[in-house]
Amino acid sequence: MIKVDLHVHTMYSFDASTRPKTIVNQLYAHPFIKAVAITDHNTIKGYHKVCELASAYEDILIIPGVELSTAEGDLIILGTAELPPRPWTVENAIDFTKEGDGLTVVPHPYRAYGLGDSTRNHDVDAIEILNGLTSHVCNRMAEELAEKMNLPGVAGSDAHTPDQLWTAYTEVQASQDMDEVLKAIKKGLVRVASTEKFRR
Repeated sequence: MIKVDLHVHTMYSFDASTRPKTIVNQLYAHPFIKAVAITDHNTIKGYHKVCELASAYEDILIIPGVELSTAEGDLIILGTAELPPRPWTVENAIDFTKEGDGLTVVPHPYRAYGLGDSTRNHDVDAIEILNGLTSHVCNRMAEELAEKMNLPGVAGSDAHTPDQLWTAYTEVQASQDMDEVLKAIKKGLVRVASTEKFRR
């Protein structure tokens, strides 16, 4: 079992301020969350920096990711350290991710920039049903959507500042190996959880 925050931004996102070193230090010191997906907006620079700093530690896992801004809404890609070719549409991003054995997650579907009900039109792998910056009502709607689509539900803090880190996370029945984690998520071997810092 591994506990992973699947939605974290660094200062390389235009709207975030968290330094990569802060993420690595907090992850190393955290009592039970030992994995994180770096999902900056439209860039993978933050992932590379976090990965570089984390290489000094054996017991933490950094998963490459990106939160893509498409015309239809946001889509998270996990498992690839490359951006898909433009134009960035949901379908193009899904095709790109499948070719690389990655994972597509619909973040905060019922919040601003979410895919909403149009999620049903796409062959995604998972839905974020617990987002640390999203209201209980919108998270519950996302959970119902995942149930109707028979898709795994995952969680992430969506942290943009250091105090928002680790508020929501996903328990994955896998070892500390990225490929195993992604495969386990696709199979639905997951459970969402939140920490005492989760105030919604």
